[in-house]
Amino acid sequence: MFFEYPKLLFLLIIPILLVGRYLYIELRDRRPHLRVSNLDAWTAGGRSVMEIVRHIPFVLRTAALCLIIVAIARPRSSSQVEKVDTEGIDIIFAMDVSTSMLARDFEPDRLSAAKDIAIEFIAQRPSDRMGIVVFAGESYTQCPLTTDRATLINLMKDVQTDLIEDGTAIGNGLATAVARMKDSDAKSRVVILLTDGVNNMGEIDPGMAAEIAKTYGIRVYTIGVGANGTAPYPVQTPWGIELRNLPVEIDEDLLKNIADNTGGRYFRATDNTKLSEIYAEIGQMEKTRTSVDSFPVYKDLFKNYALAALACLLLELLLSAFLRRLP
Repeated sequence: MFFEYPKLLFLLIIPILLVGRYLYIELRDRRPHLRVSNLDAWTAGGRSVMEIVRHIPFVLRTAALCLIIVAIARPRSSSQVEKVDTEGIDIIFAMDVSTSMLARDFEPDRLSAAKDIAIEFIAQRPSDRMGIVVFAGESYTQCPLTTDRATLINLMKDVQTDLIEDGTAIGNGLATAVARMKDSDAKSRVVILLTDGVNNMGEIDPGMAAEIAKTYGIRVYTIGVGANGTAPYPVQTPWGIELRNLPVEIDEDLLKNIADNTGGRYFRATDNTKLSEIYAEIGQMEKTRTSVDSFPVYKDLFKNYALAALACLLLELLLSAFLRRLP
């Protein structure tokens, strides 16, 4: 608390002088005496209550004067308030949903691991708009850019294979993701493209899609998922699904070129832990921008002191009127 006009507090010398004058009068001029044969009646009864009560109106009046002086000095309090402005990032997940994403070199498989880790990434970024594009032989938008975390997570859980023609159309997937955010006014726009194969379908060349992304200032982080060497793939046979170890083929040169051309970066994930670390690293590189404005907020407190002074005066008036009515 502080005072807007602290010099007015020197007026508190007035009630101090009044108290001194009151005590002087009480001690000097109000000494009634009576000649009696003995003091037994007075010593037995002790001090009269009225002898104490008669001083209360003066105490209340003096307290009211002190409170009024404090009120006109304008007491105020201040607190520091911070206003945080958050500038989010637009992020599109472009996910490969070809049947090869069911390979079991991840737990429980590549696609499930990619979805679970992406959901963790989503939950940690409440200020960003995110969306989902899936691709195999073709591509489509699973979820447009949104800040609705619950909807986004549910739609991420619904991503699966066999909904579109099989294959790996990396160019189509990237182009669809770019189309979804080309009109965005976010300061930072990012595509996280995840695939486990080689571009073998689609009408749009991946290099051309990368050039379009670059034109719109969209960074592309590419992730190649798959163990080194071979991986167990589920294969349909006349006797049911069997796991067969097949070579892992990822066009890393293409993914590196896409990332380098757009200002992003290429990552290789060989298991769940590595994929989780990659998302954490992307999260560190693409931090949400926040600005903090700090400013004081003032609150006037004179009303409290003025009301207290009024209460003292009302009590003094009531008590004085009560004392005058006593015999």
